Amino acid sequence: MFSGGNAKSLPLVGGLSEPTINQLSNPGRRASRFPKLDVPVTEINNPAIRNDKPLLPEVSEHDLVMHYSRLAHRNFAVDLGFYPLGSCTMKYNPRFADSMANLDTFANSHPSTPAEFTQGNLEILFELEQYLIEITGMDFATFQPPAGASGELTGLLIIKKYLEENNKTNKTNIIVPDSAHGTNPASAKMAGFEVVEVSTDDRGMVNIDDLKNLVDENTAGLMLTNPNTGGLFEEHISEISNIIHDVGGLVYYDGANLNAIVGVCRPGDMGFDIVHSNLHKTFATPHGGGGPGSGPVAVKGFLKEYLPGPIVIKEENGLNWYTPTSSIGRMHGYHGNFLVALRALVYMKLLGKEGLDKLGAFAVLNARYLSSVVSKVIPLAYNEPCMHEFVTTVKHLKKSHKIKASDVGKALLDKGFHSPTIYFPLIVEEALMFEPTETQSVDTLDDLAETLKVIINELQGDDISLEEYPKNLPVGRPNELIPAKHLTVNWGDFELLEITE
Repeated sequence: MFSGGNAKSLPLVGGLSEPTINQLSNPGRRASRFPKLDVPVTEINNPAIRNDKPLLPEVSEHDLVMHYSRLAHRNFAVDLGFYPLGSCTMKYNPRFADSMANLDTFANSHPSTPAEFTQGNLEILFELEQYLIEITGMDFATFQPPAGASGELTGLLIIKKYLEENNKTNKTNIIVPDSAHGTNPASAKMAGFEVVEVSTDDRGMVNIDDLKNLVDENTAGLMLTNPNTGGLFEEHISEISNIIHDVGGLVYYDGANLNAIVGVCRPGDMGFDIVHSNLHKTFATPHGGGGPGSGPVAVKGFLKEYLPGPIVIKEENGLNWYTPTSSIGRMHGYHGNFLVALRALVYMKLLGKEGLDKLGAFAVLNARYLSSVVSKVIPLAYNEPCMHEFVTTVKHLKKSHKIKASDVGKALLDKGFHSPTIYFPLIVEEALMFEPTETQSVDTLDDLAETLKVIINELQGDDISLEEYPKNLPVGRPNELIPAKHLTVNWGDFELLEITE
């Protein structure tokens, strides 16, 4: 068995020298013991069986508990503090939604179970579909995409097949704003389209004149989120939609910023033909940690038969699965991340119509209040009324005091707040993007604004070096270039000094 050396020689808290579980290992220690076999031992002859014992760490139960408890305390979480991550919608979500998803009847239902035995599950998807199409102004939806980027690809594949079946194979270009999320051009490329970039004007909106010059007979569609990535509402959205529709293209709504308009306006009424919604952002669960997510795609009626199948339909004898006639095929092994969809429905029912009608309005109210306070310390990138998020820039501080967006983010981490989104959108120099969501109190927003004021004053002073932040966290400022160029996937080959020097 593996021995990682004497754990007593290693510091157990703080610093980058926190030992790994293997480094805590000592021969003969154990946290548990398997009971003696009460059945005869049977030899298994299989070439896949290894001959040597796995190099598992040998630690006591107490060391094991302390190690993982220390690691847990290092994590920043929505239960501990404020995540003002712009474009990420990291809001608080009720525990009740999680408790419903943990019910055995839902958590243990297998997706291969025939429809006649899972009517309750199908009813959840069917009812949630009705909510979504009402909120987005669409007609039908699929829950297969397990995340927003998958929803984008789904929508673009639908556009592609729709154009092919209507003999419009010349349409090969998808227009994407220069401020868009990186998944937009990536999804378009994966779907087989060419990406054409449209510029942003001085106000932070789509440059209409540029769009008109770019649109031609080869335009297949436009990808856009509204409010846009700068947190601004595209006031000429109807004109934008008409420009694309006039050449036979389709308009796709990136649901990343749907939280801003829920209960206020609908993408379908703006002229969008396809919408993906990030249930894990707007309606159900914080999406940190890599998932699980849910990115259902809703479409106007003329695109129903292109949806990935099967979808839920209501028949005389109950709910059933239906595969659209011109379906693009599956986007998931089964029916998407069902338990995230369930959480979303529970969340919607908890809010009710009155709550859903106020969701977007309160998100915008919080963002506008925070922007009005923060802008006194850090200038806004665009002098326009924001929606649910806003972008600031410290480019002037970079020139005068060599202060970068990353310096502000590191300092915020040290003072108990998660950093806002930095360096995005890419068209804004030294950008910091804030999104408070509707679930933060005015006290928290004031606290963040006051903390930013303190940080900016400190960073402009002579007493604190920029590299001092963060001063109180286990990890300071690791070299971000070396790990990117020299990927190490084996802990045994990990060289601590190489990363931090």
